[in-house]
Amino acid sequence: MRIASLLPSSTEICFALGLGPSVVGVTHECDFPPQAQYKPILTRSTLDHTGQPQAGIDHHVRQHRHQGSSLYALDLAALARVHPDLILTQELCDVCAVAYPQVQEAVRILPGRPSVISLEPDSLASVWRSIAEVGRVTGSAARARELIAGVSARVDAVRGAVAGRKRVRVVCIEWYDPIMVAGHWVPDQVEIAGGVDLLGVSGTPSRSVPLAEVAAADPDCIICMPCGLRHQEAVAQARQLTAHPGWGSLRAVQAGRVYAVDGSWYFNRPGPRVIDGIELLARILHPEAWRGPAPGDFSQL
Repeated sequence: MRIASLLPSSTEICFALGLGPSVVGVTHECDFPPQAQYKPILTRSTLDHTGQPQAGIDHHVRQHRHQGSSLYALDLAALARVHPDLILTQELCDVCAVAYPQVQEAVRILPGRPSVISLEPDSLASVWRSIAEVGRVTGSAARARELIAGVSARVDAVRGAVAGRKRVRVVCIEWYDPIMVAGHWVPDQVEIAGGVDLLGVSGTPSRSVPLAEVAAADPDCIICMPCGLRHQEAVAQARQLTAHPGWGSLRAVQAGRVYAVDGSWYFNRPGPRVIDGIELLARILHPEAWRGPAPGDFSQL
């Protein structure tokens, strides 16, 4: 089977299932595992955000949406060259990947009419179901069950470590300007790690909130996990938060419990490494209880 993966998360799922040799094309954002970066690139961004502040990026994203244009372009010639039997894509978010109508249009003109599977996880449980679905359609169901069992065991280990401890009241910020709080599977990650997400709701999209809503929630801890940014980029752009009037008066800010993490690798992508994000949160929220390995670094802001 020849697989074209149009999502960083589905690329990670494929490699975790041992399907790396079958992956014949990926997106320009597929950076894990390292082997994925040697695959043919099938997409490009239509938005040049180099050096732009987050407010400027947000403006361009909203402008694209208003005009009905996509933020990502699919290279039809490259897609035809790799001749996929299966295309993995999504309809959940047109900011995160090639728009689904683009994929449908491409399939109509490709020889052989490849199968298209749209992965739509909106909670942690549905992330596991996406892994199972990729396993099913690729003949890797047994390997998928093993992978899910492995991450489930790690989930249980974290739950056991933080059981009985006072839950930390958390706000997870997915974008700095305007402030957006994370939804989808992130509240599930927080809950397992021993916290309670005050503004995010499992299974619902991320949303913009005024700082007044963050202040009213009065979190004990703020986790900054900006969409698409690695750890050091998240730290570098966090200064934008201090520009919000009243930021310095927040309980979490005054207590020194504001952290920047690698959003791109551990929180924004609904793939196998969401368990790494859970372990990282447990290290932040309950360092006295969770001493297991935490992937990557986090920074106290």
